[in-house]
Amino acid sequence: MATIWTIIIVYMAVMIGIGFYSKTKIKDSTDYHLAGRRLGPIMLAGTLAATEIGGGSSVGVASKAYGDWGLSAGWYVVAAGIGIFLVSFVAPYMRKAMATTVPEIIGKRYGKSSYVITSLLSILSLTLLTAVQITATATIINVLTGFSMEGAILIAGIGVVFYTYLGGMWSVTLTDFVQFFLIVFGFAIAVPFALSAAGGFDTVISNLPDEHLGFTKIGWKTIVGLIILYFMTFSTGQEAVQRYYSARNEKIAIWGSVLCAALMCIYAFIPAFIGLIAKSAFPNIEANNALATVSVELLPPLIAGLLLSGVISATLSSASGDMLGVASVYVKDIHGKYINKSLNDQSELKISKITVVITGLIAIGISLFSQQIIPLLVFAFTIRSTGPFAAYIFGLLWEKATPNAGLWSIIIGTIVGFYWQFAKEPFGMMAVVAGGTASLLTFLIVNWIDRSRGIPSSPSAYNSNKDLSS
Repeated sequence: MATIWTIIIVYMAVMIGIGFYSKTKIKDSTDYHLAGRRLGPIMLAGTLAATEIGGGSSVGVASKAYGDWGLSAGWYVVAAGIGIFLVSFVAPYMRKAMATTVPEIIGKRYGKSSYVITSLLSILSLTLLTAVQITATATIINVLTGFSMEGAILIAGIGVVFYTYLGGMWSVTLTDFVQFFLIVFGFAIAVPFALSAAGGFDTVISNLPDEHLGFTKIGWKTIVGLIILYFMTFSTGQEAVQRYYSARNEKIAIWGSVLCAALMCIYAFIPAFIGLIAKSAFPNIEANNALATVSVELLPPLIAGLLLSGVISATLSSASGDMLGVASVYVKDIHGKYINKSLNDQSELKISKITVVITGLIAIGISLFSQQIIPLLVFAFTIRSTGPFAAYIFGLLWEKATPNAGLWSIIIGTIVGFYWQFAKEPFGMMAVVAGGTASLLTFLIVNWIDRSRGIPSSPSAYNSNKDLSS
């Protein structure tokens, strides 16, 4: 255990050092929010992958494999890879817009009401996602130290707030790049060691219920639903879109996305298999502790230390990206438009850092109350994407979209998504599919009515300087 702790402490010290280094590269708010729009394809792919391979795709997948989903939990990450590949077709339009936030595009195309609703949905979902990542990190700290989950949540939350406050997007990007490749390498070498320590492949398989080995146990309806969920949420999620905005140019936005998709699909089933090893060797533990328990009990200390360092850093970096997304949306889309319209760049930077701290504290509170991972993750993805999805995509791609179409699609899609979620997803249809379909149909119908009545289309997303606060 001492070796594991030494590696984790050294690794986290390096990450904090990167935060201090990143602080020296920040000269203005564009550097803080978008890394100066200078990311190349490898850095973009690494930061995209690390953002999405956080608590849900590591701790969460191992937990679901241990629990109800078995081996098919790996589809959670494959679906994410396919979703982000589909986003590559939209990525150049995101970069071309030269925006900072998702609501900024919505506001330019559809006006103030659409702008405000999307901003609030984005802030709510990103705060929930921050809480998910803090919870995932806390499960590891809980197993390693024996601290209560509440104490572990406080440690994880305070740590991520600190280095996000320091370095912004530069800090997030550099730590993402390091930890993504560490986590993939760590998982890849962990599986054979864990398998051997658990008695070998035959022993593990013989200890598992047959249904846990089903490759598609979760069902094709869920798999397709997850692909749709991820395409929609990566298209409209501030923490993902903000990285596309940070690309050096439109071509890099495409290839960074394609490379990220490939990396995620390669990684996908590794944490699921670790969850199965945990189910075989430790059948009576908490499902959320599956990954950490295998690491501590079955892996050599050096490998366990590297793997858990990578997982902790990945989950914290995802939380960092989510908090930074809240800061970007709040400062650009609420504070700068409705509270202080004459905000200068240094004041914007200061308020961004304060927002990061406040968001972190709220997320810690949610984590203390909920302590869920994948269910809360899916809920957050649903509320931020069901309504704004059609409006955002058409806002980027279609010049003939009308303001009413955007507004009503956001309202109807969000209402249907919320209802479907709280109604426990009737007919087995995921809430994001129901809400997204309602959003798309509403957009097309209202847009057709507006065009037939001669109502003009909204301003372009690429050259409008419309004052959204008026």
